[in-house]
Amino acid sequence: MSRAVQESPLPAYAAAVAGIALFSVMDMVMKGLTLAIGVFPTMLWRSLIGIAFAAIPFVASRNPWPKGTALRLHLLRGTMMVPMAVLFFWGLARVPMAQAVALTFIAPLIALVLAALILKEPIGRRTLAGSIAAFAGVVVIFVGQARADLGPSALLGSTAILTSALIYAFNIIVMRRQAQHAGPIEIAFFQNLVIGAVLSISAPVMGAPLPSGHWLELILAALLAIGSLMLLGWAYARAGAAYLSTTEYTAFLWAMLLGWLRFGEHVSSFTILGAALIVAGCLIAARGRKVDHPVLEATA
Repeated sequence: MSRAVQESPLPAYAAAVAGIALFSVMDMVMKGLTLAIGVFPTMLWRSLIGIAFAAIPFVASRNPWPKGTALRLHLLRGTMMVPMAVLFFWGLARVPMAQAVALTFIAPLIALVLAALILKEPIGRRTLAGSIAAFAGVVVIFVGQARADLGPSALLGSTAILTSALIYAFNIIVMRRQAQHAGPIEIAFFQNLVIGAVLSISAPVMGAPLPSGHWLELILAALLAIGSLMLLGWAYARAGAAYLSTTEYTAFLWAMLLGWLRFGEHVSSFTILGAALIVAGCLIAARGRKVDHPVLEATA
């Protein structure tokens, strides 16, 4: 049962930003793994390791096995994550991190509309203004990327990432509903469980040899994913999807920094200007007024 409480949405916004930061570091680790051993083995072994780690707090918390709506949402989101993640990491191996993340920014914009249509959430003026400013930043980045010659593989990678972003827009909405029916520990465990199960079924066809020499990176990627899922689950239980979707834009700043540090990817002046607009948009959206948010008794 949920209860309505009067609280500032800023702690939820901060938790979502932290969750996106962890996901960004995971993207860096996953890009290196994908280049080394391939996208499917990377996804499979990371998920299996994630199941083992996420099971520890889930069992320790003695949560009952989910039923009804909660179980259906776990299955739906976990299944959606498989094609979304495979497409994203396949594309990420072929384009710079900053460009890949910029392409995914179509997802929060679509999520704003979906949140209004599906969840009946109002789109506040600050949230809308922040999204417009952030979208302007994405346009500036695309203008800069259009001047670069990245080859045909980058075009295929960009197409895969755009398709992934469309799926992720629905994922944001499901994440909001899921967070209203389950706690962050349960979400993290079942996310890994469902993804691992779906990938394991495909393993005999796709093939997934043991990733010798890459176990530490896989463990790190799994831990980062679990931490991010728990932070985002906590945040989306306390604030609306339309409001929190703008935190996705902060991923670009991390991609810009991590891509340069890890892979030596160049950042143009267009990218810097676009990033500035994205940050401004997120700050505008974060200054929303206090609103009532349903908070689950189990996660409060």
